[in-house]
This record gives sequence, structure tokens and C-alpha cells, in this order.
Amino acid sequence: MDAGGDTAAPAPGDAEDVETTRVSDEESAGGGGGPADPPDPGDGALEQTGSEANDEPPHLLSSLPQSEASPGTSELWSPSAPGSSPMGGPESSPETQGGDPSDEDWRSQRKHVFVLSEAGKPIYSRYGSVEALSATMGVMTALVSFVQSAGDAIRAIYAEDHKLVFLQQGPLLLVAVSRTPQSAAQLRGELLAVHAQIVSTLTRASVARIFAHKQNYDLRRLLAGSERTLDRLLDSVERDPGVLLLGAVRCVPLARPLREALGTLLRRCTAPGLALSVLAVGGRLITAAQERTVLTECRLDPADLQLLLDWVGAPAFAAGEAWAPVCLPRFNPDGFFYAYVARLDAMPVCLLLLGTDREAFHAMAACRRLVEDGLRALGATHALAAVAGLSNTSSANAAAYSVQAVGAPGLLHFLYKPLDIPDHHRQLPQFTSPELEAPYSKEEERHRLSDLYHCLHARLHSTSRPLRLIYHVAEKETLLAWVTSKFELYTCLSPLVTKAGAILVVTKLLRWVKKEEDRLFIRYPPKYSSPPAASVDQASHNGFLTGL
Repeated sequence: MDAGGDTAAPAPGDAEDVETTRVSDEESAGGGGGPADPPDPGDGALEQTGSEANDEPPHLLSSLPQSEASPGTSELWSPSAPGSSPMGGPESSPETQGGDPSDEDWRSQRKHVFVLSEAGKPIYSRYGSVEALSATMGVMTALVSFVQSAGDAIRAIYAEDHKLVFLQQGPLLLVAVSRTPQSAAQLRGELLAVHAQIVSTLTRASVARIFAHKQNYDLRRLLAGSERTLDRLLDSVERDPGVLLLGAVRCVPLARPLREALGTLLRRCTAPGLALSVLAVGGRLITAAQERTVLTECRLDPADLQLLLDWVGAPAFAAGEAWAPVCLPRFNPDGFFYAYVARLDAMPVCLLLLGTDREAFHAMAACRRLVEDGLRALGATHALAAVAGLSNTSSANAAAYSVQAVGAPGLLHFLYKPLDIPDHHRQLPQFTSPELEAPYSKEEERHRLSDLYHCLHARLHSTSRPLRLIYHVAEKETLLAWVTSKFELYTCLSPLVTKAGAILVVTKLLRWVKKEEDRLFIRYPPKYSSPPAASVDQASHNGFLTGL
């Protein structure tokens, strides 16, 4: 994770400004895969070319925005709180009450997400009630069926400043309608996350079996209460775009000795079928340990781990304990684990124990008591409570830090993902970013920041012409995005910063990350809870969470 030291910042002349360009119709009709390696920033102009195959219409590539513009059931069971459900009650959130396509407030939303069955049966809508939107969803189903009748599949529709992105997943159809600068590929990633959330509750096999038996089945019966979980997922994408954009999880900044001591404590947890032990706060990872004897020859996908972190970060887990089935879609979309979730000593720190034995609740509860005793013995209770309280214990910003800690005047915000993790660590991808402060305190400014990051990411990772470096002067900030073999970095700087000044700020940032990397990331994976059954050489490839 060498973020500084030998890593030199680019000279001011090495990066060209991203001018406002407009791709011609002839260029946008071309397409083609991108080169194996990103071109050097000095090889020429940094504008992109687009194609329908790239899911990006030509007008979106013109410029960055410069102005504001029991398996089979979703029910959870908690022995300590009978009748409670961490997924929420059957009632919907206020945002899902009422709503109609003719309503101006409904139409003014930046982005809508719909989930429906192939038969057109409404399942979920981000805004408005699904009953009022049944006719709208019927039109969506008709569009998909019409294109399918011609032996094709509809992927996206571009209409003025709106994009409609379609995703078919078995018997479910997911649709995003957006007027944000996000590309179709990025919107499709959000739809995949929504589908994964649904699968985590029901499993893919259960959904397919239900609709094979009854095509017009109302899936809302099994997803009752999950609407708020999906709402929180989509809100978090707007609030914290780094998770989906970078395909990584965020770790709680914590002193390395304390993190290692907590990892050792988790390794002492033993229970029938225990597969994974996780400590988290505010939906962010503290540390984790895997049991080798349960799962081998596999590795946890960051999307699955983030799903678990979002799940345990829900307000419903604010107290008590819960025992529930949960599916990890990337690991196995057709099977369940059994999850024990509990808050520790009335702190916002959450313990998650994932296992394969449905009768292991009491053994998992014993592990919780062991962990609580260990925390008190280590004197870690106060330290963890202090970490969780950095942002007034808000789950949205728990365990965050200020951008002022970097000591680089002119730096407003950044996203940083290390890429130089040794292969033998099999480390789960991680990233870090400071909490959102002025000038990004208001919701509209946070949306604008999210849009900027999405535009930068789309340009860096264009399938037609990926870039390595982008420098862009917008109306309210200066933007610099940089991808190397060691890191991926997105920065927002003061609009008054010059190109030479921007390079100086980035250099200071990289040196700070290098200095703080032991605190920001999990760099030294804890060992397995049980003795390895394979050789040392095989050990680095067998575990699904060997990097944690």
C-alpha cells in the first residue's frame, strides 16, 4: 500500500485539462474494447469516445458537471425480543406512502428505482406507492416484452436528460430512471445491488421457484418490511458513492495494536458451524476472522461483505440481539447462512457471527459474552466508544475523520483505494475517505459531489478509452483523478488551486496516507480461528476472507 515515498506526483505539465468536448455521431457509433493498459496522460488529449455498447450516450461524455444542477422467509427471529424484526415492520416508510406519476414532487426526484416481476406485478418503488405506479410498471413490462419478441433485450433508453436502464434477473425486472450524470453501467451496478439485497432475504432459488409455481405472485408478501432496507441502500449510494464505485469496503480508522488485539479476540470464538466473525461500527469494518474448517476454496466478495455491514448497521440492530437467515448472493445465491447479530455492552459496536448451523444460537450468544469480557479485559471498550462517537455516533458518519487531518490546505474531499496489496494476502479491497464537511454539508451539495465522482470514475474506466489521469477545473472545485498500479485516487480541491498547487496537495495527501495506512486499513490479516488443513502455500488461496 505504498501511497508515498517512492511514488512521485505527476509534474504539472504531464496532465492535460479535460476540455469540454462533444463526441460526434460517427465516433459514438463505433465502439470497441479499450486497450489492455490505460494510455499515458501525456499521449494526447484526454477526451473519451463513447458507444451504445459502452452504455454511455454521446451527450454525457461532453464534460464534467461544472455547476449545481427459516430459509424462504424475510422474517427475522430474536430470542431476546420475540416478534421483533431487524428488517423493519410491515409498514412502509413515509416516502413510500402515496405518490403518483402526475405528482410534481414524485417527478422531481433525481432518480427512481423500480422492481417488478416479469408479469408486471409491482414489488418495490423507491418513491411513491407501488399501487399508484402499477400502470407505469405495466408500461415497463410491455417495453421489455416487445423487444424480447424480436429476439433482443432492452438495456437502456436515453430521453433528453433522462436515462432508463433495464436489468433482467431471472423472473425479476429492475429499472432505474435517472437524470443524474451517472452512466448506464453505474446505474446497472446499483440495480445489481438492489437485486442482491432481495436475494439476501429470499435466495435466488426461492424466487425462481415461487414464480415458476405462480407467475403473478405478489412478492411483497415475503419482502414485507424490507422496503426500508432497500431505501437505506439507495440512500447510502447517494451519500457514500465510494462503496459501489470502488468495489471496496471502508474500515474504521483504528490503531494497529488495538485492531490486532480485537482480531485475536475474535479468533477465540468457537461455535458449531461458525464461518465468519465480524466486528463493525456504523456499517464500517473494524476487523474479522474466518473459520477455515467450515469454508474452503472460496473468498468473500466485497459486495457480500458490504451487504452484511449495511445490514448490521441498520437502526433495528441498535439494541438486543437477533438470529436470522441471510444469503450472500456473490458467494452462493441459492443458500443461507445463519447470522447472529448483537450490540456489545450498549455500545454502537456490533458483533456479527455467521454460521451454517441453524441450532447454534445459544453457542453464538456465548461467543458474544466471551467477546464482551475480552473487550473489558483489553480496556478496549472506552477506545471503541470514542471511535464510534467521532460523529455523534451517527451511523452514517461513524468512525470518520476530518479532511483537515491531512494537513493539505485546499483539499476539500477525496476517495483513496490502495491497489498494491500483496497477492498472498488475498486482502479484501478497502478504501478510505473523510467525512463530508463544508462545502458539502447540504444535501444538494452532497449530490453534486457524488455526481462529480461518478463522472470522474466513468472517464477513468471507460471501456473505449480508459484514462490514467484527469485534471479538470470546474465552477466550484478543481478535480484531479489518478489511477496507478499502487492506488486509485479521486480528489476535490479548492477552485482557486492552480495545477502546480493541485499536484502539491496530492503529494501531501499521499504522504499522509502512507503515514496513516496502518490505522486506515487492515494491512496484516489475522490468522484463521482453527489450524489450517492445507499447506502454507495453499493457505493464501483457500479462504474466502483470508485477507481479513
